Amino acid sequence: MTARLGHARKAAMLKPQNPCFSSGPCAKRPGFSLAALEGALLGRSHRAPAPKARLAEVITRSKAILGMPEDYRLGIVPASDTGAVEMALWSLLGPRPVDVLTWESFSTEWAQDIAFELNLSEFRMIRAPYGGLPDVWKVDPKHDCVFVWNGTTSGVRLVAADWIADGREGLTICDATSAAFAMDLPWDKLDVVTWSWQKVLGGEAAHGMLALSPRAVKRLEEHKPTWPLPKIFRLTKDGKLNEGIFKGDTINTPSMLCVEDALDGLRWAESVGGLPGLIARSEANLAAVAAWVEGSDWASFLAMDPATRSSTSVCLTIVADWFTALDSAKQAEAAKRLAAILEEEGVALDVGSYRDAPPGLRIWCGATVETSDVEALLPWLDVAFARVAQEFAG
Repeated sequence: MTARLGHARKAAMLKPQNPCFSSGPCAKRPGFSLAALEGALLGRSHRAPAPKARLAEVITRSKAILGMPEDYRLGIVPASDTGAVEMALWSLLGPRPVDVLTWESFSTEWAQDIAFELNLSEFRMIRAPYGGLPDVWKVDPKHDCVFVWNGTTSGVRLVAADWIADGREGLTICDATSAAFAMDLPWDKLDVVTWSWQKVLGGEAAHGMLALSPRAVKRLEEHKPTWPLPKIFRLTKDGKLNEGIFKGDTINTPSMLCVEDALDGLRWAESVGGLPGLIARSEANLAAVAAWVEGSDWASFLAMDPATRSSTSVCLTIVADWFTALDSAKQAEAAKRLAAILEEEGVALDVGSYRDAPPGLRIWCGATVETSDVEALLPWLDVAFARVAQEFAG
């Protein structure tokens, strides 16, 4: 009888129209179809006038939507957000000590690169465990500072930039890949900002964006790294900024199909009200999850402080007594089973927590995700968890 009731309940439940809740690549914008890419300039040189104009349009539309200051440079660079961050680290660091804020996997990777690849001796990690934020007030304004704005793998975001001194001597290098277009970035506090196309606007992979303040440009033109730079990292030419990179003249060959897709996402962003509209959509998704968590007896946010909950990479942890009593290997197995059931039911794809994060779920709630789909998903979390409890709790 219980099984029959369970099947009847599932039959009556709505499913999300789009089950794509991956944290990257992320869901395409609502209504997307391949027809949107029919105007792509395929088979053309990216240096020809028309394709180069499309690349420049990505830059100008992005700057306008984000409210970036006019004197900031923005360029399209290779290798997604990772490429953009590495380009900044290898090109800019060296003249000053470096503070790295780490509270999730990617910020930790940047710290390891600085310590073990660049071998900088004057280096500090200011850490916090998953779910928390480090003590940002420990950052020395005389040091360069590297950090993420939103912890994509922890679901914890910065909420203010008052800890960044206006009169700082060092540069601030911010990985904003899951924050750009979903959160209001304090541009006056940020000297370098990076992101990728495949996050908040649901673009295709392999292309990164690199924004530079005038202070960052000054550093590039005055500082020559002691280590060799591969061609795809070189932002200067004859000691001066290579301005072409920031006008659509990319270092390597971009995909014009991906460029067309990026433009489609930017035009959609404008149609929903620009940055305020994008932020509102993401925050509405977070609010839907928060309301569900409030009534849940088994799920909680990984973020310890409600004010720091990410509105994009929403990370949930499992707090049921039977689950917390399991050893770590069994917890990981149970959490993977939970994500697998959601995929089997066709209600959520790729929502397992990141491999280095505590076991749980990570549900992308960026602007391209409809709140109605989030609301349709949430009851299925209970259905899937009940099955996991039967399998693991006995």
